[in-house]
Amino acid sequence: MAFEIPESAISETFLAASGPGGQNVNKVETTVQMRLNVYALRLPPFAFRKLRILAGRKMTSSGELIITVREHRTREANRAEARKRIEDMLVEAHKQDARRIKTRPSRAAKARRVDSKKKKSGIKKMRSKPTLD
Repeated sequence: MAFEIPESAISETFLAASGPGGQNVNKVETTVQMRLNVYALRLPPFAFRKLRILAGRKMTSSGELIITVREHRTREANRAEARKRIEDMLVEAHKQDARRIKTRPSRAAKARRVDSKKKKSGIKKMRSKPTLD
């Protein structure tokens, strides 16, 4: 399931990369920081909630999803990687979880639980120091 992300919802800036890389790292701005306005996508409520959970700290309170990629040596490769990450996140957000059906323990299961608790309680009482009556 591929998503068509409108260009008006995306803004990208290029930053100088950090870390090792020789002289090239000081001259070329290849790191891409892509900002996606999530509200412009008009996602269904369940997908928006799940996207917020998936994105975590990458989503701002104003509804912007910020993805920073600095894996590759070229702008184009980093830009493609950022778009791929956004698309993968949107696909994952649209997957609906199966609804959980509430179940109740049977009367016999409740009785077994209480019996095991009583047995444990008795064992622990036997461990205590005897009282002098």
